[in-house]
Amino acid sequence: MVYTFALVKHANIRYRESLCRLSRCELSAMLSALSLDCEIRTETAGGADFLSFESDPLTPAQLSFLSRHSSLAFMAEKQGDLLRPLDVSFSGYLTEDLPEVLKYKGKTAVPFTKLMLNMALSLSPFAFSLRPVTVLDPLCGKGTTCFCALQNGFSAVGMDQDTKAVREAADYFERFLQFHQLKHRLVRRSETCGKESIPVSEFIFADTKENYQASDTRSLVLATGDTALTPALIRKRPAHLIVADLPYGIQHAPQTGRKPGSFAGMLERVLPAWRKSLLPGGIIALSFNTLTLPVHTVVRELEKADFTPVERDCCTHLRHEVEQAVVRDVVFAVNEPFRKEEDPE
Repeated sequence: MVYTFALVKHANIRYRESLCRLSRCELSAMLSALSLDCEIRTETAGGADFLSFESDPLTPAQLSFLSRHSSLAFMAEKQGDLLRPLDVSFSGYLTEDLPEVLKYKGKTAVPFTKLMLNMALSLSPFAFSLRPVTVLDPLCGKGTTCFCALQNGFSAVGMDQDTKAVREAADYFERFLQFHQLKHRLVRRSETCGKESIPVSEFIFADTKENYQASDTRSLVLATGDTALTPALIRKRPAHLIVADLPYGIQHAPQTGRKPGSFAGMLERVLPAWRKSLLPGGIIALSFNTLTLPVHTVVRELEKADFTPVERDCCTHLRHEVEQAVVRDVVFAVNEPFRKEEDPE
């Protein structure tokens, strides 16, 4: 049976030029998670772009998983030149407005964030976990990655030094829950991380009143502090996935005293801490601007921190232009088990 995916036309013309290639990589990772070895073809019809593949008939669960694809407009069976749309879609745990409404300068595009989440999950051993997956964004800003994770039905943890950005993310999510009349509770507290005390907002919520009463809930933890403190923040509940968008420009370079530090130096400092925040076998996905941070530098620092970069074909064709000063790429890596002499706490 031949299945075809119609792709959404992205508003960013530069990103749209790379969309078929990126979407193909994402679909390849998702099919692989389903143990489906399919050749994916890129096709055009009626001015629209499609990805097509042939396989045995897919089960409803498989179709539902694939319908999470970040750029899917609709899915259909292809019969000759005719398409029969399939009545299947991923509606999401929370409504799709969650990651979209909050607008701000420098926000990572929601479809690209969802692509990173989908690929990281598909590459991990947790793709079909019966328990909710936890996603950590250790450079969360105003929370786009966290909100995409929540919309997918995951729990999320966000950490950032920008007090204003974290507060805005927390205030926005509280208003979202109230607007949609979702049962929840909010706990504000201080968490001791090493020698520091950091402010934390924790939301416990559910998509329905019945699920909330049955304690079938999800959580969002937002904290303000040094990203190297994440192991202490989530020591009781390590993340299954880390998904982070690294700073793009020199104006966002890490500060080490009076002068900006190097991105490589930042990674060398924080990656060991991020690794301790991630379950063994978990996946870290890092996107970055290759004009300020070369791919080989990211790979080198990940390997130094005992991550193993994923070298599968779908992970090596993600480089694309976002704007004149930003050529973005993504590296995925696996958290290898800790050695005996290491202390995961």
